[in-house]
Amino acid sequence: MKQSSKQQSAAVDNAGDTAQYLTFMLGGESFAIGIMGVKEIIEFSGITEVPMMPECIRGVINLRGAVVPVMDLAARFGRPLAVPGKRTCIVIVETETDGERQVTGVVVDSVSAVLDIAASEIEPAPSFGTRIQGDFIAGMGKLNGKFVILLNVGQVLALDALATLPDVTGAASVPAAA
Repeated sequence: MKQSSKQQSAAVDNAGDTAQYLTFMLGGESFAIGIMGVKEIIEFSGITEVPMMPECIRGVINLRGAVVPVMDLAARFGRPLAVPGKRTCIVIVETETDGERQVTGVVVDSVSAVLDIAASEIEPAPSFGTRIQGDFIAGMGKLNGKFVILLNVGQVLALDALATLPDVTGAASVPAAA
């Protein structure tokens, strides 16, 4: 229990009202996730495709002997698959659901920086006007007169919810011929 509070204090300043976020670009928009969930950032390469996965799952990677699923955030948000460029990378994120830890890689266009965002500079998620599901957004951080979308990583990476996603190709909804 004490380790958990130490970890939390590493992300929050002495005043207790500022948290650190990893900011990144995706489709020309700025997003952020809490730094405490980020394990590492790696080069975009070596993804092994896995058949019959939802479109937003690019495949898996070997991360020091562990099989880690890789999600394309652009596709998860209903956009076309990200086209890898020179700055494309995979952010390795760890989430916990029902006491179980899950490590997932997420493809982003580029990583920007780790920034401190004061709680007073975070607005609630809007109820309309966004191009991604509302429950994916934890809030809107204000930085230098611009907004950065703070993601609710647990919701975005909820792999069990992917089973209910419709197959945009229609292949899964067509029974196989006998």
